[in-house]
Amino acid sequence: MAGKPSKADKKIAYDAKLCQLLDEYSQILIVAADNVGSNQLQNIRRGLRGDSVVLMGKNTMMKRTIRVHSEKTGNTAFLNLIPLLQGNVGLIFTKGDLKEVSEEVAKYKVGAPARVGLVAPIDVVVPPGNTGLDPSQTSFFQVLNIPTKINKGTVEIITPVELIKKGDKVGSSEAALLAKLGIRPFSYGLVVLSAYDNGSVFSPEVLDLTEDDLVEKFATGVSMVTSLALAISYPTLAAAPHMFVNAYKNVLAIAVATEYSFPRAETVREYLKVGAHIN
Repeated sequence: MAGKPSKADKKIAYDAKLCQLLDEYSQILIVAADNVGSNQLQNIRRGLRGDSVVLMGKNTMMKRTIRVHSEKTGNTAFLNLIPLLQGNVGLIFTKGDLKEVSEEVAKYKVGAPARVGLVAPIDVVVPPGNTGLDPSQTSFFQVLNIPTKINKGTVEIITPVELIKKGDKVGSSEAALLAKLGIRPFSYGLVVLSAYDNGSVFSPEVLDLTEDDLVEKFATGVSMVTSLALAISYPTLAAAPHMFVNAYKNVLAIAVATEYSFPRAETVREYLKVGAHIN
């Protein structure tokens, strides 16, 4: 009967798996895994099964493996991953569309209660309305300065109350009240922090860009280059047509103002004569 693998054996197996994934996949999502439980992570793995692999591990081990593998293979692009391995993060290797995989990951968020000492990721607002609690529970509301009234034998909150602000730690009174109200204000799941694609690293916001967005940004860039080139009289491919047109306008203006003429100038003279005659 084989014994349990030692820590050294586990490290060797992990190292080999990460190296294999680095060689096999060119696209990676770096995700934050704060407050994500093992069952939730298992559901995410099942949801992504097919063309994606989720790999968690200690940052030091991942950094070491990536660094050594980069030296062995000569692929220095892998080194771009190392600065991204900060905090409680994991890697999702995929051969699918990065945007679609990111959207699939976002589906697996789980509601969570406000635990004492937890730093609130969002503002928590208690809505007005009947709480279903009997009048003996009013002490919770009084401690937190929440305006209430007794309506039909139950406590009713009169106005919306910002109970916890984003970034604040959850206190015992806030946690107890939210538990009594059955409010699970926070939701946790894997959050995409960065994307890696063939050595390039970019923020997840880039994944939301559509073709129309890219065309618009390109057109804006061309317009800025054109304006700058025209302002400093520097010929570029974008500015050249405008320069030729402006130069031609100047030649026409000189021809109209003097005796110098050429076919197009005569056409302009005729238009000016007709316009002057009409006026």
